[in-house]
Order: sequence, then C-alpha cells, then structure tokens
Amino acid sequence: MSLTMFVREDSTQYIHHDQLFKQLIHTFFAEFLEVFFPEVHEHIDFTSIKPLSEEMFTDLLEGESRRADIIIETKLKGQDTVIIIHVEPQSYSQPSFHERMYHYFSLLYNKYRKPILPIAIFSYDENRYESNEFTIEFPFFHVFTFQFLMLELRKMNWRDYIHSNNPVAAALLSKMGYTDKEKVQVKIEFMRMLFKMEIDPAKAELINGFFEMYLRLNEREELQLMKEIKQLDRDEADFISKLPNSWKEKGLQEGLQKGKTEEKRKIALEMLREGLTIDLIIRITNLSREEIDHLRKKL
Repeated sequence: MSLTMFVREDSTQYIHHDQLFKQLIHTFFAEFLEVFFPEVHEHIDFTSIKPLSEEMFTDLLEGESRRADIIIETKLKGQDTVIIIHVEPQSYSQPSFHERMYHYFSLLYNKYRKPILPIAIFSYDENRYESNEFTIEFPFFHVFTFQFLMLELRKMNWRDYIHSNNPVAAALLSKMGYTDKEKVQVKIEFMRMLFKMEIDPAKAELINGFFEMYLRLNEREELQLMKEIKQLDRDEADFISKLPNSWKEKGLQEGLQKGKTEEKRKIALEMLREGLTIDLIIRITNLSREEIDHLRKKL
C-alpha cells in the first residue's frame, strides 16, 4: 500500500491557494499522475486508494506547524511494498525549499519507516531555477543526496496539453507559461477541453473555478473572448455560455447596479412630486444633481 500526502502552508496568505490545489489533486489524483508523472502512474494500484486522517507535524526549521491536508493509502501493482507519495504545492519562492522537502521526508520516514516518493509543484509566476536536491557532504566525505520530483508549471508550454483530455492539465493551463497576448487563446482552449471531457457538472465546476481563479481577463480581453466564442462550433458555444465566467459575473453585477439605479430614480420622482428639495433628494438617493434635474423635467 502507499500513502499520498499533500502539505498545506500554515499561513493565511497561502491557505486559499493551497486549498484549491488540494481539492484539485485530491479529486483527480490518478489524472494528475497520469499526465505529469506517467512513470509513477504506471505502477500505482488506484483501485485501493483510501483517504486517511490528517497529520500535524512541527516544522523544527521555522518553528511552525504544518498540516498534511491529504493522506491517501494505496498499493503498488502486484506488490505488497508500501510507498508514501508526498505532494506539496509551492506558490512562492523559498531558497531553502529543497531542505524543507528533505525535512518532511525525514519526518514521514521516521513515522512510517516506508519508502517515500516526494513531489513538489512550483506554481509561482516568475521563472527561476529550482534545485530538486539537498546534499550533505564534507570535503572528505559525501554523506548523501536527497532528490524529489518537480513540476515547474511556469516553464511548461500550455499548447502541449490542450489535446490531452485531462482535467488536471486543463485546470493547470492557468498556471503554465503563456504570454499576456496568449491569455484569451488559453482560456478558449481551456473551455474547449472542458467541453470535450464530458464529466459531471460538479467536477466541471471545480476545474472551471480553479482556472478562473488564476487566469483573469481585463475588459478588453473579455470582449475579444466573447467575439471568438461566437466563432466556435454551436455545441461548444452553447456549453461555454452555461459556464460561470468572469464576464458573466461582471454582466450580472452591472445588471444589479442598473436595477438599483432605476429604483433610486423612481424614488427620486416620488420625492419630486411630494415637493422635497433637490439637496435632500441627492442625500437620500446619491443621484447626481443633473440626473434629478432631468427627472424633474419629465414631471
């Protein structure tokens, strides 16, 4: 059997980020390994996966508590070997990260005394060199070298995954290497991927919500997106139109605001009919003097 751990930073600045990654990978764990670590996926028996209780460790290096948000028990195919797969997302640059990975490795090994496969997901926006090794050595003796698998999202080409039909790849397009000019096209391709997957609505909402959190369009980009959606196949366009999206939320907010403004104008008209002063109506409704003068001319 094996254990899979997903570690959350115990810091309010990163809790929301880590919870999103936690939920995505926990829901689509097999798909995550399949698309990014196929050599690991090949050996895991996914029929035996079972979530275990959370574990709390004390980080002796930083004096903080770290919670393992996801621990999954499973087996290797055709073997009784126990393996622990430790998956940790990292959303900010940290020079000592490779040492911290070893620290967690040693804590887990001391607790379970089982082979451990550590995996780190780097999701921050800048491109930088990350080491996946932690070494202890002397001029006269090499003690050991600890290594872990890495997934550096910003260094990955999003175009390599748009035909994968993989829900995790679709969600993580939002964190891969694209330029500002490519943002609209990335979003279009993401929505087309979601359309082709034909997964249940709850999982589709999870994937879409994750993507929307990390790839946001400005007003100009949203207008460009809507123009391109009109050029898609009718079935794709109909599917996309039903997804919760930033431009729809903006339209809803504008609609609500428009409704509130109309209601204020009705109130202002009634006040004008009752003979209340314009200054008083402005204070109550927050309408401009020009708007109220325009309403008064309609009486």
